[in-house]
Amino acid sequence: MLQKILEAAEFLSAKISSPPKVGLITGTGLGDLTRNVEVHARIPYSEIPHFPVSTTVGHKGTMVFGRLGKKALMAMEGRFHVYEGYTPEEVAFPVRVMARLGVEYLLISSAAGGLNPLFQPGEVMAVTDHINLTGRNPLLGPNLEPFGPRFPDMSKAYDPALVELAKQKALDLGISLKQGVYVGILGPSLETPAETRFLRMAGADAVGMSTVLEVIAAVHCGLRVLAVVAITNVNIPERMKAVSIEEVIAVAEKAGNKLAPLLEEVISSLMVS
Repeated sequence: MLQKILEAAEFLSAKISSPPKVGLITGTGLGDLTRNVEVHARIPYSEIPHFPVSTTVGHKGTMVFGRLGKKALMAMEGRFHVYEGYTPEEVAFPVRVMARLGVEYLLISSAAGGLNPLFQPGEVMAVTDHINLTGRNPLLGPNLEPFGPRFPDMSKAYDPALVELAKQKALDLGISLKQGVYVGILGPSLETPAETRFLRMAGADAVGMSTVLEVIAAVHCGLRVLAVVAITNVNIPERMKAVSIEEVIAVAEKAGNKLAPLLEEVISSLMVS
């Protein structure tokens, strides 16, 4: 795995002029978060050595290098999931490549189902903690010593200072930014009413099929993480409604109108060049 990471990073390094300090991962229906990036290179995942390929609807499957304001960044337009058949190591592969290229901050976006009854579809939530119910972990197997310790601390996986920065920027922009716990599940089937009730009792405010494995790998690599999710629907166990992927994408795209300026403002305030 280590050799594959090095080869992918070497390939990408030859395509760029300045090392990125900020990494961005966009999720279902959120690919347009890169619309204001001054693009220097856009590379299909299929051309990057050892990279998985996105198969999920709403994921472009390209890596963007460029600048947002004065900040050099790399952005994934689409991600990978275990439910696609990928291993946790493959899901986390791009995060480790980012770390190898010099990324210090990782900003993650994704679509999520709301569990908190006070939430509304189309709102955005800063993740303050997570519950990993995928039954998977990207750190299984031999530890990749060049990246991090065998037992990384997860007490502050979602950087509190970045959450506070996002709260302040949201306030400045007039955006209602919720906060809460994200629970990651395997998918791809959506939650039953009983599962929804269980997840709420476990203390989760939103549920999704991504993010947690990427965050675990990022923390292992020493990256500072901020995750903001788009609430695409709100699940009330007593009156569950059928949800389609088309509806999820549509609401995520609408929420992207809030997410994009928020993440741009956060990135502009990071102490990197």
